[in-house]
Amino acid sequence: MLDTDPGIEIAGEAGTAADAVCGIAATRPHVAVLDVRLPDGSGIEVCREVRSRDESVHCLMLTSYADDEALLASVMAGASGYVLKELSRQELLRAVHQVADGTSLLDPADTQRLLDRLRGRGSPARQDDRLATLTAQERTILGLIGEGLTNRAIGERLHLAEKTVKNYVSGLLAKLGMERRSQAAAYIARLQASDGPADHHH
Repeated sequence: MLDTDPGIEIAGEAGTAADAVCGIAATRPHVAVLDVRLPDGSGIEVCREVRSRDESVHCLMLTSYADDEALLASVMAGASGYVLKELSRQELLRAVHQVADGTSLLDPADTQRLLDRLRGRGSPARQDDRLATLTAQERTILGLIGEGLTNRAIGERLHLAEKTVKNYVSGLLAKLGMERRSQAAAYIARLQASDGPADHHH
């Protein structure tokens, strides 16, 4: 589809996350169009890995359906855009050109709404000071711990490797001065209780 545009040169293609990381590192394209779900992993993990090595590569995420958690994970991985596969050829080409020009296709209002919904509830003024020391990803994971999710389940929800989630959990527990995830679950439950009912939809 993309190679019909004279302004686009295909640098390479990959069918797996591992091949994508290697191929992108070797060819250094302006734009990497990544499927959120790949046979051996996640395009979001590929985006995170690629962007950590070379921020000049702009990543455009492709997905079959809108998913708040995947959108948020894409934002945190450094993606420049998140589009549905059902886009017409012209719309996809336009998106690739915009991302190549350095334009973000992510709506700031949507992103902020997602962050507010997934990170925690209530106004920052009423939240524990310790919460302010956590990164956005750590807050998201803390909220999911509060829902009783395991590291594996959190990884599936946020498209992260289980080992990566474990590292995040260790980091946020250290910042909160806690030793066990059960303490973190109780902590987030108290926060949610003090902030009123959590508006959390799936």
